Amino acid sequence: MSSPAAPPKQSVPTRAEIDVEHRWRLEDLFATPEDWENAYRSTEKLVEMLAAERESFHDGVDAAALAKLLELDSRLGQALDRVYVYAHLDKDGDTRNSEAQGRSERASRLNTRASEATSWIEPQILALPRERLESFLDAAELAGWRHFLRDLIRRQEHTLSPREEKLLAMAGDVTRVPRTVFGMLNDADLTFRAVKDEDGREVELTKGRYSRFMESLDRRVRHDAWDSLTEGYEKHRNTVSALLSSSVQRDIFYARARGYESSVSAALSPNDIQLEVFHNLIRTVNDRRDVMHRYVDLRKRLLGLDELKIYDLYVPLSTAPPPQFSYDEARVMLQEGLAPLGEQYVADLTNGLAGAWVDVFECRGKRSGAYSWGAYGVHPYVLMNYQGTLDHVFTLAHEMGHALHSHYTNSSQPYHYSHYPIFLAEVASTTNEAILMDHLLRTTEEPDLRLALLNQYADQIRGTVVTQVMFAEFEHRLHEMAESGKALTSETISAEYREIFTRILGPQLVFDERAALGWARIPHFYTGYYVYQYATGYAAAIAFSRRILGGGDPERAAYLGFLKAGDSDYPIDILRSAGVDLTTSVAINDTLDLFVSLLDQIEEHVSRYGTATAKG
Repeated sequence: MSSPAAPPKQSVPTRAEIDVEHRWRLEDLFATPEDWENAYRSTEKLVEMLAAERESFHDGVDAAALAKLLELDSRLGQALDRVYVYAHLDKDGDTRNSEAQGRSERASRLNTRASEATSWIEPQILALPRERLESFLDAAELAGWRHFLRDLIRRQEHTLSPREEKLLAMAGDVTRVPRTVFGMLNDADLTFRAVKDEDGREVELTKGRYSRFMESLDRRVRHDAWDSLTEGYEKHRNTVSALLSSSVQRDIFYARARGYESSVSAALSPNDIQLEVFHNLIRTVNDRRDVMHRYVDLRKRLLGLDELKIYDLYVPLSTAPPPQFSYDEARVMLQEGLAPLGEQYVADLTNGLAGAWVDVFECRGKRSGAYSWGAYGVHPYVLMNYQGTLDHVFTLAHEMGHALHSHYTNSSQPYHYSHYPIFLAEVASTTNEAILMDHLLRTTEEPDLRLALLNQYADQIRGTVVTQVMFAEFEHRLHEMAESGKALTSETISAEYREIFTRILGPQLVFDERAALGWARIPHFYTGYYVYQYATGYAAAIAFSRRILGGGDPERAAYLGFLKAGDSDYPIDILRSAGVDLTTSVAINDTLDLFVSLLDQIEEHVSRYGTATAKG
């Protein structure tokens, strides 16, 4: 193991100081900003064309005319995606770049204008006589749009009049404000006190470095980093609570405008997800919270602490120095570990990791975290803030799972089925993690690394399943409170957060006032009812990984078929066709059973090799 090939930790480099091979290549979208400007103007013309098409749309429209309209809409979508994605990727690379900020703002406004210009299409189609609409399902010209049309008919009762749809589209710029403002506060303006690292050197604290400090064996470092970060958010607790409250009100506004009973019904309806899937997930984790109580108690005992606090949940359960991997080492680990997915998958993975796709290291002004994104017809992009930890190796595997999902979908589906829903998005990413973990556990003989892997796997389940279910219950509570007229203030929001976390994690965790502000730094809360899908996705991923590792070509082919399906059917049906059924609690219970097995293995390992770690 070697130190990560990253910039020195004492200073954050500028973007220009990062090697070109470790920066994504936006030139594959547009060679120059001038080319972006030309595309922007061309896209504006397409917006005008779509707006003008409304005049020629009439009740007697035939299948050929409808197909032409839908293809023009698809053409606009592809053009707009490139303009929008380029602008926002460029901004995320350096949020301080005023020119990039300007392009991203213009792209967002153009996106709103496009929504306004096309908002009439679905309402006008749905205004057609039911017999004519259903006849289109059998028209040869619309063969590639059948699922789209079937889904449109299903959503008919929640589609408004053309004028009302236009008004909702026009509200886009206003209703995006909470998420936009939080993003600028979180990524560009919020700063934190410097902390001293393990060697006593003063280090600038960033959100990217925070995760590394949370893995420090020195408890003083963990406490100081946590204290600095939470102090930063505490200073803005009223501002952030107002932003989150506004975001919840946004969800309620759209749900009520479209005639849904609740925000959660509105959020699940577009993908035809039954409410029971959401509630069953929360209920199952609550019913088995004793599993998490055991985990917290085990961690407290192995760390040898009198009190376990939030900043003790991430430190590795080993006195050995945390394993570090260079980016090149991480690439090799992924290529070898994901071999069960087949030669073509590994070849595409290798190509993506070699350059152009991935923006690897943290730099000044860069957006925090990690994600995968892209535009149809161009390879996907992955944002990392790679710090060389084992967790970041798995984050890379995770984001490359997203990227290859997009790559295979875009290669197999038309544009209008290329935007697979969030409900499916986390399946491919976590399947990568599960298969990589299986490989490492089978091939690792070094006791310290094996303990680190067991620890990592257990913490994946804790973070991706249990924590996300707690987040899901938390945001559901906030929506229910707001829907019943209760105020969402910093105090009431924190009280709900505290109650859920202390109930699920148990009495062995000391959950103080600062810990109850954990909600203040979670960007996903600004996309309503997003986080529960991490848990359903992880459960499906565990099921897929077991099928692939225990099967052969048929199971691999079924999984690759899932990756290629995109949005060509409802997500529950796509998963079921590939061999995984999420309408029952089997998958989530199997995942929690795996968690119990990992705790058993950790205890057995410690019993064999001695105490895992000291107090620090």
